[in-house]
Amino acid sequence: MAMIPSFFTGGRSNVYDPFSLDVWDPFQGFPLANVPSSARETTAIANTRIDWKETPEAHVFKVDLPGIKKEEVKVEVEDGRILKISGERCKEKEEKTDTWHRVERSSGKFQRRFRLPENVKMDQVKAAMENGVLTVVVPKEEEKKPEVKPIDISG
Repeated sequence: MAMIPSFFTGGRSNVYDPFSLDVWDPFQGFPLANVPSSARETTAIANTRIDWKETPEAHVFKVDLPGIKKEEVKVEVEDGRILKISGERCKEKEEKTDTWHRVERSSGKFQRRFRLPENVKMDQVKAAMENGVLTVVVPKEEEKKPEVKPIDISG
Protein backbone atom coordinates (compact mmCIF):
# COMPACT_ATOMS: atom_id res chain seq x y z
CA MET A 1 0.00 0.00 0.00
CA ALA A 2 1.36 3.43 -0.94
CA MET A 3 2.07 5.87 1.83
CA ILE A 4 1.22 9.45 0.93
CA PRO A 5 2.80 12.32 2.86
CA SER A 6 0.52 14.85 4.47
CA PHE A 7 2.01 18.34 4.55
CA PHE A 8 -0.77 19.71 6.75
CA THR A 9 -0.89 17.17 9.56
CA GLY A 10 2.78 16.20 9.61
CA GLY A 11 1.71 12.55 9.42
CA ARG A 12 1.29 10.03 6.68
CA SER A 13 -1.86 8.65 5.12
CA ASN A 14 -2.39 5.07 4.05
CA VAL A 15 -5.02 5.97 1.44
CA TYR A 16 -4.80 3.66 -1.54
CA ASP A 17 -7.16 3.80 -4.48
CA PRO A 18 -5.92 1.86 -7.55
CA PHE A 19 -8.51 3.56 -9.80
CA SER A 20 -7.77 7.16 -8.87
CA LEU A 21 -5.02 9.58 -9.76
CA ASP A 22 -5.85 11.90 -6.88
CA VAL A 23 -5.15 9.76 -3.83
CA TRP A 24 -3.75 12.65 -1.81
CA ASP A 25 -6.08 15.46 -0.77
CA PRO A 26 -4.00 18.63 -0.25
CA PHE A 27 -6.97 20.36 1.42
CA GLN A 28 -7.52 17.70 4.05
CA GLY A 29 -7.34 19.37 7.43
CA PHE A 30 -8.30 22.82 6.11
CA PRO A 31 -11.34 24.45 7.72
CA LEU A 32 -13.44 23.95 4.56
CA ALA A 33 -12.69 20.21 4.49
CA ASN A 34 -15.34 19.63 7.15
CA VAL A 35 -18.08 21.67 5.46
CA PRO A 36 -21.45 19.89 5.61
CA SER A 37 -22.43 18.02 2.47
CA SER A 38 -25.42 20.35 1.92
CA ALA A 39 -23.06 23.34 1.67
CA ARG A 40 -20.75 21.42 -0.68
CA GLU A 41 -23.79 20.62 -2.85
CA THR A 42 -24.76 24.30 -2.92
CA THR A 43 -21.25 25.28 -3.94
CA ALA A 44 -21.13 22.63 -6.66
CA ILE A 45 -24.53 23.63 -8.03
CA ALA A 46 -23.57 27.30 -8.05
CA ASN A 47 -20.69 26.30 -10.29
CA THR A 48 -22.94 25.06 -13.10
CA ARG A 49 -20.79 25.66 -16.16
CA ILE A 50 -22.22 28.09 -18.71
CA ASP A 51 -20.71 29.56 -21.86
CA TRP A 52 -22.26 32.79 -23.22
CA LYS A 53 -21.22 34.02 -26.63
CA GLU A 54 -22.57 36.81 -28.78
CA THR A 55 -22.79 36.42 -32.53
CA PRO A 56 -23.96 39.07 -35.00
CA GLU A 57 -27.42 37.41 -34.92
CA ALA A 58 -27.91 36.23 -31.33
CA HIS A 59 -26.70 35.59 -27.79
CA VAL A 60 -26.01 31.86 -27.36
CA PHE A 61 -25.82 30.11 -23.99
CA LYS A 62 -24.49 26.56 -23.59
CA VAL A 63 -25.01 24.88 -20.23
CA ASP A 64 -23.44 21.56 -19.20
CA LEU A 65 -26.18 19.53 -17.49
CA PRO A 66 -25.08 15.89 -17.66
CA GLY A 67 -27.61 13.43 -16.31
CA ILE A 68 -30.42 15.98 -16.13
CA LYS A 69 -33.60 15.49 -18.19
CA LYS A 70 -35.08 18.44 -20.05
CA GLU A 71 -38.19 18.15 -17.84
CA GLU A 72 -35.99 18.99 -14.84
CA VAL A 73 -34.76 22.28 -16.37
CA LYS A 74 -36.57 25.63 -16.67
CA VAL A 75 -35.64 28.48 -19.01
CA GLU A 76 -37.56 31.66 -18.18
CA VAL A 77 -37.57 35.37 -18.92
CA GLU A 78 -37.92 37.69 -15.91
CA ASP A 79 -38.50 41.44 -15.88
CA GLY A 80 -38.30 41.68 -19.66
CA ARG A 81 -34.55 41.18 -20.14
CA ILE A 82 -33.33 38.71 -17.52
CA LEU A 83 -32.74 35.16 -18.72
CA LYS A 84 -33.12 32.63 -15.89
CA ILE A 85 -31.92 29.03 -16.21
CA SER A 86 -32.77 26.75 -13.28
CA GLY A 87 -33.39 23.15 -12.35
CA GLU A 88 -32.57 20.35 -9.99
CA ARG A 89 -30.48 17.20 -10.06
CA CYS A 90 -31.98 14.73 -7.64
CA LYS A 91 -29.75 12.82 -5.28
CA GLU A 92 -29.27 9.17 -6.14
CA LYS A 93 -31.26 6.82 -3.93
CA GLU A 94 -28.99 5.22 -1.34
CA GLU A 95 -29.49 1.66 -0.25
CA LYS A 96 -28.43 0.71 3.28
CA THR A 97 -26.29 -2.07 1.83
CA ASP A 98 -24.35 0.30 -0.47
CA THR A 99 -20.80 1.33 0.35
CA TRP A 100 -19.77 4.58 -1.32
CA HIS A 101 -16.06 4.97 -2.11
CA ARG A 102 -16.29 8.40 -3.71
CA VAL A 103 -19.03 11.00 -4.21
CA GLU A 104 -18.00 13.81 -6.57
CA ARG A 105 -21.13 14.46 -8.61
CA SER A 106 -23.25 17.27 -7.26
CA SER A 107 -26.96 17.16 -6.59
CA GLY A 108 -29.50 19.78 -5.65
CA LYS A 109 -30.91 22.92 -7.21
CA PHE A 110 -29.13 25.28 -9.56
CA GLN A 111 -30.06 28.70 -10.85
CA ARG A 112 -28.29 31.26 -13.00
CA ARG A 113 -29.54 34.68 -14.17
CA PHE A 114 -28.21 36.87 -16.97
CA ARG A 115 -29.19 40.46 -17.69
CA LEU A 116 -29.28 40.86 -21.45
CA PRO A 117 -28.76 44.05 -23.44
CA GLU A 118 -31.66 46.03 -24.85
CA ASN A 119 -31.18 44.84 -28.44
CA VAL A 120 -32.55 41.30 -27.87
CA LYS A 121 -35.83 39.73 -28.94
CA MET A 122 -36.87 38.13 -25.64
CA ASP A 123 -40.14 36.94 -27.20
CA GLN A 124 -38.20 34.71 -29.63
CA VAL A 125 -35.97 32.78 -27.19
CA LYS A 126 -35.39 29.14 -28.18
CA ALA A 127 -33.97 26.33 -26.03
CA ALA A 128 -32.90 22.77 -26.88
CA MET A 129 -31.27 19.96 -24.90
CA GLU A 130 -28.97 17.44 -26.56
CA ASN A 131 -26.44 15.03 -25.02
CA GLY A 132 -26.56 16.76 -21.63
CA VAL A 133 -25.98 20.25 -23.07
CA LEU A 134 -28.71 22.89 -22.92
CA THR A 135 -28.45 25.48 -25.70
CA VAL A 136 -30.43 28.71 -25.37
CA VAL A 137 -30.52 31.14 -28.30
CA VAL A 138 -31.71 34.72 -27.79
CA PRO A 139 -31.99 36.50 -31.17
CA LYS A 140 -30.83 40.09 -31.51
CA GLU A 141 -32.67 42.89 -33.24
CA GLU A 142 -31.10 44.15 -36.43
CA GLU A 143 -29.00 47.18 -35.81
CA LYS A 144 -30.60 50.17 -37.42
CA LYS A 145 -27.93 52.03 -39.25
CA PRO A 146 -28.51 55.75 -39.28
CA GLU A 147 -29.69 57.00 -42.63
CA VAL A 148 -27.12 59.28 -44.13
CA LYS A 149 -28.39 61.84 -46.59
CA PRO A 150 -25.74 63.77 -48.50
CA ILE A 151 -26.27 67.52 -48.73
CA ASP A 152 -25.28 69.36 -51.87
CA ILE A 153 -23.00 72.25 -51.28
CA SER A 154 -23.86 75.26 -53.42
CA GLY A 155 -21.49 77.85 -54.62
